[in-house]
Amino acid sequence: MRTPDGDPARPAAWETMADYLRERYSVIGVEGVNRMLARGDFVLQDGSRLTEHHRYQPHTFVWFHRELREEPEVPGDIPVLYRDERIVVVDKPHFLASIPRGRHIRQSVVVRMREELGLSELSPAHRLDRLTAGVLVLTTEKGWRAPYQDLFAQRRVTKTYQAIAPYRPELELPRVVQSHIHKERGIMQAWELPGREPNSRTLVELLEHGEQDAEGTRWGRYLLTPHTGRTHQLRLHLNSLGVPIRHDPLYPVDIDKPIDDFDDPLQLLAWRLDFGDPIDGTMRRFESARGLDLPGSAAFST
Repeated sequence: MRTPDGDPARPAAWETMADYLRERYSVIGVEGVNRMLARGDFVLQDGSRLTEHHRYQPHTFVWFHRELREEPEVPGDIPVLYRDERIVVVDKPHFLASIPRGRHIRQSVVVRMREELGLSELSPAHRLDRLTAGVLVLTTEKGWRAPYQDLFAQRRVTKTYQAIAPYRPELELPRVVQSHIHKERGIMQAWELPGREPNSRTLVELLEHGEQDAEGTRWGRYLLTPHTGRTHQLRLHLNSLGVPIRHDPLYPVDIDKPIDDFDDPLQLLAWRLDFGDPIDGTMRRFESARGLDLPGSAAFST
């Protein structure tokens, strides 16, 4: 970790290095940072231990091993759909983060699969939300990371999702949904800004629908093909059509679902990926073996 460079013409916002650490690592908590300071866990570049009395210095490197909170174990395995010397393709379960961050460190695809496969440089080539299940591509070594990440960044991958959402017979499908999506850091929900140039685009199709369930709702299975990759894009676009995804804890209303509540997973599945391999040009297609039950269908079971 390195402290901010600062402005020589202005006083620093922090009196001591400890003050900066308490603000920077609020996720650990003030008490957690204080414990680490007392143990001498923070070390400066010259090898000396950082204490409460060190005055704040900009552009200063500090090393430490982060104190981790207890994490509830996320249920479900992580099947490997494909593996070669460059990539590993897995079938991610609901509720499991793709990368270690925030409150999800050990319970992430990267950490669990690094340990399981013995690949210390394993990293994802693209993003997949914690609540979304399905196909996730990881690279095995740093040397392979850039070509595959560029593939996704340049939108040379066809992503196809399935979702379970309310069925509205009057909704004309297929259709392309476009909007300007805005997301602020630290706020869980994103939102659409009317009148702004669209920055997101999704093809929405209906595959099938069931009969009414016990609560009188008819559900449909939707096929979603995003042409952009904005945060919560698919969830927002279905919600804007009046058919929010089943068990969505954020849209249309944030229900503040606890992170250790693994009941009622979001009914969104990253079902298929198609792309030309950036190294050898091979056309690749990977499909999730997971499925989403359609309420009201003959195959549905409670």
